Amino acid sequence: MTRAELLAGLAGFPDRLSGAARGAAARPTLDGEWTPELVVRHLLAVEVDVHHARLRDLETVDDPRWSWAEPAPWTGEPSLDLDALLDRFAALRAATLATVAALDDDGWARTGTHERLGVWDVEGLLRNAVDHDQEHLGGLTG
Repeated sequence: MTRAELLAGLAGFPDRLSGAARGAAARPTLDGEWTPELVVRHLLAVEVDVHHARLRDLETVDDPRWSWAEPAPWTGEPSLDLDALLDRFAALRAATLATVAALDDDGWARTGTHERLGVWDVEGLLRNAVDHDQEHLGGLTG
């Protein structure tokens, strides 16, 4: 996957998420599974607490170190409905992409070390984001 394909996948995910979450909202949620709202709230938390934080670390910290993170669903603004949550996610993903778009080649080459997954540059972080997106998309459509 080229850099352009990677970025296009990340950029297109909010629309895919929106369709999948709305489709899943029309079906009963299985016992023990997250509702579509909780999935989107989780993705909101991951976008801020993982992706934004790690990109900021790469910009400001020499050889940052990261632990495993799987944030609980975001608890802010509990009155937001699914559509508002999806809009919030789309805005956060756009901010992630704007941060990445501002990087030069040196910025893309900066690295940090994940305690379980090894050394990652920006492309590695973004590939992990795509994998995480796909995992949750599959849960909504499966």
